[in-house]
Amino acid sequence: MSKLLADNLLPRAALTVAFMVAMNLGVMANNLLLLWAFIELTTLCAAPLVAQGDTAAPRRVAWRYLLYSSVSLALTFLGIMCLTRSAHLNGLEMSFMLDQMTAGVPSPADGWQRFGLALILFGLGSKLGLAPLYGWMPETYEAAPTSTSALLAAVQFNISVVAVLRVLQVFRWQNTDFVSQELLLMGCLSLTVAAIQIMASRNYKRLIAYACVSSSGVIALGLSVGKAAAYGVVLYIVSNAFVKALLFLTAGRLRAVYGTNEVGALSGVIRVLPFSGALFAVGIFALLGFPPFSSFLAEMLILSGIVQAGNLLAFTLMCVALTVIFVATGRTIFPMIWGASDYPGPQVTETWVTALPKLGFVSVLVMLGIYTPARISDLLMHVALSIGGQ
Repeated sequence: MSKLLADNLLPRAALTVAFMVAMNLGVMANNLLLLWAFIELTTLCAAPLVAQGDTAAPRRVAWRYLLYSSVSLALTFLGIMCLTRSAHLNGLEMSFMLDQMTAGVPSPADGWQRFGLALILFGLGSKLGLAPLYGWMPETYEAAPTSTSALLAAVQFNISVVAVLRVLQVFRWQNTDFVSQELLLMGCLSLTVAAIQIMASRNYKRLIAYACVSSSGVIALGLSVGKAAAYGVVLYIVSNAFVKALLFLTAGRLRAVYGTNEVGALSGVIRVLPFSGALFAVGIFALLGFPPFSSFLAEMLILSGIVQAGNLLAFTLMCVALTVIFVATGRTIFPMIWGASDYPGPQVTETWVTALPKLGFVSVLVMLGIYTPARISDLLMHVALSIGGQ
């Protein structure tokens, strides 16, 4: 058994390092095509990691993940080609350097440009788990090893968000109504789907995955409004990375002890795993947007921006969906954490070493929710202004 673990450890470590290198290079890339290529590279590194999960048919899930990702990135690439066609028809030269791309964007926008933007947002939206192409996310996050689920949810998700923000930075002065309508539609649909699926979920990893779909919907709604909601969106993106990492890493500890992802098989987790049970509960509270966590402040800023934009339908839908998600998540998860324990063995010993990184995530979430240092606040505001915020 130890030999098998040793044989798998080196390839997994190599793929994880390659994944992180590609992700960082993608974030720093000033070229849209390079950014697209690095997102694809993170997918190629993640697929073999997903295939090493210990659930039923992880290889099939890895192939489906690769297929979904390839289709979404193909749509994105086709959108980029449509933008190039638009520039060519208007006698402009399209540069894929993001700081020079605005010069190659014709104004007013023509059909090719609108179609290209629609394809780009639709393709990148599927990488974010936005409906309708969200089906890969729940099964992938459930089947993958929890460390890989954390990488996908907290890291790869963010490079896809960066790609969306870069596109919005280039086109923020044009097509605002068209882009806003597409993001609004995908955001509302994602929140609706997530609320329905969370009510039916009896698997804690899958529930977290559907909560990620809900988070994508909130981000899409905030981006569709822009302006007053922009700062809240940026804060929400940062907060969600820490929440997802905390929840999936803690879920990995639960699976290691109980050997299952099914909620019905777990009860009284906080008595068997005091640290992990408490941290999982804290992560759920942060996920649901409770104060004093930064997710609460971010959601309030997004809702405020939606009200200022006068979109009462989106405001109502978001409030109803978040309420349903709150009730459904609490009904499923809280008995698992605080119910009577039926674990046959003694309390599991946990060390501070394993809890320290997760405590660090919690500290950041509380800090951003109560007091954001000036330098971090200025950085978040700068990003918000770059996408049309106020």
